[in-house]
Amino acid sequence: MRCAEGDDTRGPGGDDQIGIATKTRAKPKKPSQFKVLMLNDDYTPMEFVVMVLKRFFHMDLEQATRVMLHVHQRGVGVCGVYPYEIAETKVNQVMDFARQNQHPLQCTLEKA
Repeated sequence: MRCAEGDDTRGPGGDDQIGIATKTRAKPKKPSQFKVLMLNDDYTPMEFVVMVLKRFFHMDLEQATRVMLHVHQRGVGVCGVYPYEIAETKVNQVMDFARQNQHPLQCTLEKA
């Protein structure tokens, strides 16, 4: 079978290339994760630290107590791991709440 000169197999401009439409799907990159760290001090009551862990990090009493004791004994402890914006918000919430209650509790973040 012969193709006629005006056949549809020719691309625009008369060349013999066939165009294939491809759709590339960009895989969304997982956001970098950051650890929210609580630092020990000699002034903030343990009960207050437990309350902060329950309130801002949604820990139950047992888990909050465990993290509080870890911070107390080791000087620093991980409260949670989050994308940057969430980790930063949690740090600010904890620091503001501690300040409002006249406690020197410190919280920071670092890349996980």
